[in-house]
Amino acid sequence: MSNQQIHTSVQESQPLVSFIITYYNQPMQMLQECIDSILQLSLRSFEREILVIDDGSDVSPVNQLMNQDEDVTYLRQKHSGLSAARNKGIDVATGRYLQFVDADDRLIPASYELCLDIVRYQEDVDMVMFDFSTTSQVEAIPETVLPVIGSAYMRNNNIHGSACGYLFRKSILGELRFTPCIFHEDEEFTPQLLLRAESVYPTHHKAYFYFQHEGTITANQDTENVNKRLDDQMGVLLRLHALCDKLPHQDKMALERRIAQLTMDYIYNTIMMTRKQNVLERKIHELYAHGLFPLPDEHYSTKYTWFRRLTNSRMGRIILIHTLPLLKKER
Repeated sequence: MSNQQIHTSVQESQPLVSFIITYYNQPMQMLQECIDSILQLSLRSFEREILVIDDGSDVSPVNQLMNQDEDVTYLRQKHSGLSAARNKGIDVATGRYLQFVDADDRLIPASYELCLDIVRYQEDVDMVMFDFSTTSQVEAIPETVLPVIGSAYMRNNNIHGSACGYLFRKSILGELRFTPCIFHEDEEFTPQLLLRAESVYPTHHKAYFYFQHEGTITANQDTENVNKRLDDQMGVLLRLHALCDKLPHQDKMALERRIAQLTMDYIYNTIMMTRKQNVLERKIHELYAHGLFPLPDEHYSTKYTWFRRLTNSRMGRIILIHTLPLLKKER
C-alpha cells in the first residue's frame, strides 16, 4: 500500500512534537487508545504531528484511522522490523522534538504535560527524560529539574535503554539511526543519543504507560529467538565498545559505564534464557576475548557490585545459575 495522509490540514508553523507510533498487528483498540492519549494533551493541532508507521501488518488499520477527527499521518511499509519503522518515522517527521510510542502503550497525559512544559518554557532543551509505569493511574507531581550534559549524566547514573522514555530534539540526531533487523536496538541507540545531548532534563515523571503482555518480543523464549537475542545483544556490545576509542575522554567514560551495565544484562539474560553452565562459560570466554570481561571494578550500583563479584569466579557463576531463576519466580 502506498503512503497515505489522513485528514491533512495546513499547519500554522513547525510542529513542536512529532509522535512516532510504531504499529504491527496490535489490536485496533490499543492503537486508538495510544492516539487518544496524545490527543488529550494540551498541544494544539499545529503543535503536534502524529505519525503511525505500520510495519506491514496483516490487516491495515487505515480504514479505522480514517474516522479520526484529528490529523494522523499513516505510512505503511513492508514488514522490516521496529528499527526500520522508527527510522522511517525519523526521516518523515517535521517536528522540532520527537517522541517514540509503541502502539500497544500510551502516554500518561497529566505527567507528560510536565515534560512538555520544559520544552515549552526552557531554552535550548535537547532532551527530557521521564519514567515508565505499568499502571495509567499515577499522580503528576511538579518538580524542579536542572539541566545536565548528557554524557555527564550517563557517567554518574544508570539509564533506561528504551528510546520511548525520552522526548528529544530531532536536530541532535545527525546521522544516528536504529540498526535494522536486531533485538536490543534501543540499547545501541539510546546511549549514543545521550552523548549528543548538551541540555538534558532528568525528571522522575511517570509519563509513559508500558503495557506488559505475553505477545511482546521479550516474552518469546524459543531456542531460535533466544539465540538471536543473545547474538544481537553481543553485536550491540561490540559496536558500542568499538565506538569508545573514537570518543573524547569524558564521553568515553560515560559510554564505558553503560557498556558495563549492558554486559551485566547480557550475562544475566544468558543465565535466565538458557540456564546452562556450558553456554554461560562460552559466553564469558567470548566477552573476555573482546575485552568486555571481567566487569570493571566500579561501584555503579549495589546490584552491579555483587553481580560483578559473583561472575568473577566459576563458583560464583554456578551460584547465579542456580539462584537467579528462583529469585525471579519468587517476585
